[in-house]
This record gives sequence, C-alpha cells and structure tokens, in this order.
Amino acid sequence: MRIVITGAAGFLGSHLSDRLLAEGHQVVGLDNFITGSKENIAHLLGNPNFSFFRHDVSTYIYIAGKVDAVLHFASPASPNPQSPLAYFNLPIQTMKAGALGTHNALGLAKANQARFLLASTSEIYGDPLEHPQKESYPGNVDPAGMRAVYDEAKRFAESLTLAYWRYHNVDTRIVRIFNTYGPRMDLEDGRALPNLLKQALLGQPLTVYGDGSQTRSFCFVEDLVDGIVRLLYSDEHMPVNIGNPVEMSILEFAETINRVTANPAGIEYIRDARSARDPQRRRPDITRARELLGWEPRVNLEQGIRLTIPYFKEKLGLE
Repeated sequence: MRIVITGAAGFLGSHLSDRLLAEGHQVVGLDNFITGSKENIAHLLGNPNFSFFRHDVSTYIYIAGKVDAVLHFASPASPNPQSPLAYFNLPIQTMKAGALGTHNALGLAKANQARFLLASTSEIYGDPLEHPQKESYPGNVDPAGMRAVYDEAKRFAESLTLAYWRYHNVDTRIVRIFNTYGPRMDLEDGRALPNLLKQALLGQPLTVYGDGSQTRSFCFVEDLVDGIVRLLYSDEHMPVNIGNPVEMSILEFAETINRVTANPAGIEYIRDARSARDPQRRRPDITRARELLGWEPRVNLEQGIRLTIPYFKEKLGLE
C-alpha cells in the first residue's frame, strides 16, 4: 500500500514508518516539526519507498497520486507543563491538530477511498471512575481543565472519525493508545518513564510525586506498533485499546528503574499540585485487542527499559 502518516517525525510516527516500510509498503510522511524531530526520520531519507513533506495538517492536505491508507498521528502529546513542546504550552496548535488536522486527514482518505486510522489516547478516559478502562467507558474528563486541550481534541477527533465512517462510508479505525515508551521518545516528555530513567542514568534521586500510589501501565513501542498495524489490517471500526495491562504504582516503577540501572541515589518524594492533577489510575482492558486482533504485549517492563537505555544514554552524552 501507499500510506500517508501525519506526525511521521514523532516518536510513534517514526516507529510506525519503520514497521510499514519493512513490510514493503510505501510511506509518505508529513510533519511540521513543532514536536517531531528530523533525527527520528534521518535514517529513512535514503529509502526509495519513503518520501517526506514538511506540512501543517491543520491546513489542507494534498498528496499527488493514489493513497491507500491515511494514519493520523500528528499532535503535541507531552503533558509536561515545563516543556515548551507540551500541549499545555501549545493549546491552540493541539486543538487544531485534533480538530482541523483530523478533518483534513479524513478528507484525504475520503477523496482516495482509502482506509483511515486515528491515533487516539487513553486520556479520553480522563481520571477514570471505571477500572480497568474498557472502550465502552465514556470517561471522566473536565472540559474546562488544563488537560482539556488534548483530551477534548482527541474526543472530538474520535467523534468526527466515526461520523465519516457512518455518513461518508470512509473505512476508519481508531486506536486508543496507553502509556508507551522506547527509543526516540522525548527525554523532556514529562511522563513517568523519561523523567525517572533520565534521573537514574544521571545518578540522581528519582522524584516521585505524592506518595507514588498513582498507577500506570507501560507498553514498549514495538508492541504498540504491532497492535496498531494489526488494527490497520483489520475490519474493525470502533475504538480499540492498545496498551500493556500490567499495572503498577509509580513507586514500584521507580524502584524497578533504580534496580535495572543500579542507581544508588534512591527516591525523593515531592508533594505539589501535580500529584492531585494527574489521573490516579490508568490500565487498559485489552479484551477487544486480544479477541479482534490476536494481540497482546510481549516485552516486559525490565526488558523494555534495557532496550531503551542506550538511546537515553546517547541523548544524555553518557556514551
């Protein structure tokens, strides 16, 4: 197939490009580099099956020639308010990527009678009152909160995608992505793994917000991409959770990182507004992914951390 990937220079978009090219497809990448990195796709620029265009998806998308699939992954995604690349600090761009970007990407798919896949997020569940989270759970999101620029943009994007399926017969798919980690992720992303792994490799105490009882589930990027590709090849139109169902507290996670990296500096507890603002529990119910796609993650957390460490060391100048 000839596949367009928006956000192709991002963490997930670049890994997805790798996988689809390895399977013999042609990939057309789009990115405006607001949060994506040229380094993530530098190794692909000599590949005759890969082409790239710098483009803002909130404006009209034109691709010459036939397109067989459109995968919409363009959006700021970092929850770190200290990072200039976080959606907190790019609120309008984030909303436009979720609304106008999704509309333009769907338009490209409709014009080409191509299949379409939307990268949605576990954040559409908000701070969930149901645990673990099934796709049928409507969520607990504050539309006036600071996170709303990302959460509500993705919720709108899902609704628009389903409207194009129901009323325009566009062959759509929706993946709800849970916490993912691995090489090429932004070290300043603001999520637990890059924060803690960076501190551990630098020999610093690991900062845990609150008492560390809030939970997360961590999926290695290769597992996630495998689930996304299986969904792309499927005939499923309704949202599907892709993530690792193994849940642990942030404190347990920090202790695991210290053990794997042999960091003697221990843990420092920080009590501030962040611990109250963050969702307190996050774990996907992946029953649908197992039944519909025959998918479940294979890489355990310790393996994934070890596979991620060389990239972090290189970015930190430790190798």
